[in-house]
Amino acid sequence: QVQLVESGGGLVQPGGSLRLSCAASRSIFNCNPMGWYRQAPGKERELVARMFSGGGTTYTDSVKDRFIISRDNAKNTVYLQMNSLKPGDTGVYYCRCSEWGSAYWGQGTQVTVSS
Repeated sequence: QVQLVESGGGLVQPGGSLRLSCAASRSIFNCNPMGWYRQAPGKERELVARMFSGGGTTYTDSVKDRFIISRDNAKNTVYLQMNSLKPGDTGVYYCRCSEWGSAYWGQGTQVTVSS
């Protein structure tokens, strides 16, 4: 088991930036991939970005060139840098560790993009 705790969410104006963090209770070295998901009100949870242990990344089309996922294995932490935020980015953001066929989720952090 691994516990994941997200932080860094909040209220931001359109065009602004936020950096989300996901801190794990132990090593995330074998989390392959580590991912960020989001769930908007009334919508299903969707994959936003993920990073594989070899460094490869994937992004959903709507966030490409705006969001950057990174991981610091030494700190057991994954980050999501979000730039040029839009109202459509509003939602609860969750991190997920996929490890040896199991999936672990954090409790989520709210991101609201509004003027």
